[in-house]
Amino acid sequence: MASSHSSSPVPQSNSSDAFFKKEVDTTKRFRPVQSLPDVCPKEPTGNPNSLHDSPSLVVDQQRWTIYHSKVNLPAALNDPRLAKRESDFFTKTWGVDFVDTEVTPSFYLPQITKEHFALYQQEITPREKVHERCKNICTSKDTFDRTLLHTHDKSRTDLEQVPKIFMKPDFALEDSLTFNAVLPWSHFSTAGGKGNRDAASSKLLQEKLSHYLDIVEVNIAHQISLRSEAFFHAMTSQHELQDYLRKTSQAVKLLREKISKIDKVMCEGSLRVLRLSLTRNNCIKAYNKLKLMATVHQTQPTVQLLLSTSEYVGALDLIATTQEVLQQELQGIHSFRHLGSQLCELEKLIDKMMIAEFSTYARNDLNRPLEDDCQILEEERLVSLVFGLLKQRKLNFYEIYGDEMINTAKNIIKQCVVNTVSQIEEIDTEVVVKLADQMRMMNFPQWFDLLKNIFSKFTIFLKRVKATLNTIRSVVFLVLDKNQKTRDLEDTLLKNSAKESMVDSEVAYLTHEGMFISDAFGDGELPAGAADSASQRNTSPNSEPCSSDSVSEPECTTDSSSSKEHTSSSVTPGGVEMMIGEDMKLTDLELVRLANNIQELLYNASDICHDRSVKFLMARAKDGFLEKLNSNEFVTLSRLMEGFILDTEQICGRKSMSLRGALQSQANRFVNRFHEERKTKLSLLLDNERWKQAEVPAEFQDLVDSVSDGRISLPEKKPTATEERKPAEFLIVEGQKYATVGTVLLLIRIILEYCQCVDNIPSITTDMLTRLSDLLKYFNSRSCQLVLGAGALQVVGLKTITTKNLALSSRCLQLIVHYIPIIRAHFEARLQPKQFSMLRHFDHITKDYHDHIAEISAKLVAIMDSLFDKLLSKYEVKAPVPSACFRNICKQMAKMHEAIYDLLPEEQTQMLFLRINASYKLHLKRQLAHLNVVNDGGPLNGLVTSDVAFYTGNLQALKGLNNLDLNMAEIWEQKR
Repeated sequence: MASSHSSSPVPQSNSSDAFFKKEVDTTKRFRPVQSLPDVCPKEPTGNPNSLHDSPSLVVDQQRWTIYHSKVNLPAALNDPRLAKRESDFFTKTWGVDFVDTEVTPSFYLPQITKEHFALYQQEITPREKVHERCKNICTSKDTFDRTLLHTHDKSRTDLEQVPKIFMKPDFALEDSLTFNAVLPWSHFSTAGGKGNRDAASSKLLQEKLSHYLDIVEVNIAHQISLRSEAFFHAMTSQHELQDYLRKTSQAVKLLREKISKIDKVMCEGSLRVLRLSLTRNNCIKAYNKLKLMATVHQTQPTVQLLLSTSEYVGALDLIATTQEVLQQELQGIHSFRHLGSQLCELEKLIDKMMIAEFSTYARNDLNRPLEDDCQILEEERLVSLVFGLLKQRKLNFYEIYGDEMINTAKNIIKQCVVNTVSQIEEIDTEVVVKLADQMRMMNFPQWFDLLKNIFSKFTIFLKRVKATLNTIRSVVFLVLDKNQKTRDLEDTLLKNSAKESMVDSEVAYLTHEGMFISDAFGDGELPAGAADSASQRNTSPNSEPCSSDSVSEPECTTDSSSSKEHTSSSVTPGGVEMMIGEDMKLTDLELVRLANNIQELLYNASDICHDRSVKFLMARAKDGFLEKLNSNEFVTLSRLMEGFILDTEQICGRKSMSLRGALQSQANRFVNRFHEERKTKLSLLLDNERWKQAEVPAEFQDLVDSVSDGRISLPEKKPTATEERKPAEFLIVEGQKYATVGTVLLLIRIILEYCQCVDNIPSITTDMLTRLSDLLKYFNSRSCQLVLGAGALQVVGLKTITTKNLALSSRCLQLIVHYIPIIRAHFEARLQPKQFSMLRHFDHITKDYHDHIAEISAKLVAIMDSLFDKLLSKYEVKAPVPSACFRNICKQMAKMHEAIYDLLPEEQTQMLFLRINASYKLHLKRQLAHLNVVNDGGPLNGLVTSDVAFYTGNLQALKGLNNLDLNMAEIWEQKR
């Protein structure tokens, strides 16, 4: 009632605006009364009607009064937010917005001057003089003050006669010391015949005390006389205060009666309704508790029923829910004291059952017939098992599947071998007992079909494993995704709760200040969070009592763990819908590691298939079976293995190196054998080669034509067409004729076999390049030994190495050089960029071949040079003309031309004869200088000119040399 918000009729002593004002009766006072500041200023007068001016607690509780005011005038004038303070009074008190302006004079008021006050001054001047004169006659104020001071000093001197003991605040006659000090007993003693004196002393003491009493009474009377007005005023106020308190008591009594009626009418019924609602809710809770106990009592039979249908996840969820209910809501119930331990044992039993069930599932899934069906076996069962194992944190279940994969891979190979051997009549299984020995008795087509069957089974096996593992990984990722969504939901709830708390605090502040939310926020201005929280509070189930038929309502049921648990529905890739609960507490790191391990298990499946295939190959290769394969068989085997490797890489997404390494090892052995066979063959061909032009069969021309199309491949043989076509004299390559020997034709075929082998087996490209370069170098060096080095004389038994042999050898080398860039491009397209450095072998080979061709050309020139030296050294300038020397020279030149013209191109023939002619001119010039024959037009000069003209005519008469510039003027010494 002391606060400014109350509507109490009691006025506040420190308030400047009280409800009541005291009525002043001027007839009872002789002079104006000065009210004391400590005696109820502005108290009520006791008027009964004045009570109606005060706010009523019951009637006027909603009416605005001055007590609701929050701002006073000084606070408004002393606003600290004002920008500045001016010294001017109006600006300082009325605010910075006040501006001094000149007041416009009124047209209805006259202008006042000093003349208007002249009459007043004339009248007041005599009165002022009389006043001054009276002041001089009257007693001065100082005299009066001195009289009062004298009187005050006299009364003070009289008070000093009174002993100080009577003035003490703790004066009490009950105290023996104080009593003895005031009334000494020595004055009242009658001993020693002093009775008369003691009586006189006691009388004197009585008179003294009476005198002290008179002094005090006089001073009290004096003080009362000085403050009589205040005293009587205080007494009057006391009576009025008593009257006011009586009326206040009556108002309080009336108010209490009204409150009592309000309590009966408005409160007791509502409280009774609330009490009945609470009783009903308690009954419903007791009923739900009993129903929950009945449900928990049926847990074990329900779990047994779920386990009979392999519903492990449902059984585990039921056990977990029951355990939580026992710990939270049914804790301490005596009848369930053993149920918790029983459920724990049942949970351990379910763990063992799930592991055994998963092992059985993996065995059945991997060992079913391998057909072209890669569907997942009982996907619902698999998903349920995986969810149950994840729920129980059995994260190593994939190892069981890995062990079954190894056993299945072994059984696949064993079963394929048994089925194949049983169909071959040549193999007696009673004599040959071991499967490995039975397999080694197969020929290549039978063994190849067996390997193809194994690879096809392994491919189906890997697809089936991939489908199963993908389903398991999808379940893991569903759980991982659920964890992330749960964290996001928790973050959102935290943010929303923070917003709601902020809005609730604001609403509480407004409510505390006596305002309503509708007053603080307009329509449409309520924040979203506040609106949501307000709507939730308005639509809360607890806002109204539950009806009798709403037992299943959430607000009326017991909060069990099943009601608190949030679940989300997820659909696996196979269409299986599962419910993921929050009790699957696996960290993201564990789930990601598990998903990676499952993916690694798929890689292991590929490695297992490759390892078992390698063992199968090695078992067959013990007797050198694979090394004895011909090119076509090995290429077929290599293609099969490469296809299986690519299929497994496409299925599993990672390369497995074991089978590829075994293929590379066998390929290396094949390359060595392939190269040795062809090198040996080439060596035998060269040792039997007589270096004569050979006819070109049609199949070799077809082979060359296939290369000219831009690709290197061996054309298919056409026996019928080949027999009808006759061999050609020359090999036509891109419009040019090449005269070759039989060895070179076979060498070209061997080279193309190398290139074709690289296409069929890409992994041996580098080895084939090295071997082919070695083969080309061997042909170059060996042919040089046989032709230029005349090794063919001893090896083949040739009588001599003719110019035709040399020209044919040169043309064969040119044919090989023509194909080297094509071979280089073929290998370059199949090499890795880091292996391009190996192509330098072809550059070296090309240089060696060109050097060899140049040496053959030099050899042909050297043959004619020795002939010129031999013939021209005996030349004599004499008749007849032409001389025998020149006739012999022209004859040898014609033989040379006849030997090489059909073998070498025309350009090379002209170039060769230009070099021979230069040698001829050099020897003739030397002989003419020796004979001192000069170009002076004499008889000797004429004879020489005739011989030279004969030489020129014969040489230009040869085919292709008619336009040859012989420049015979160089045979003569130039005159200086």
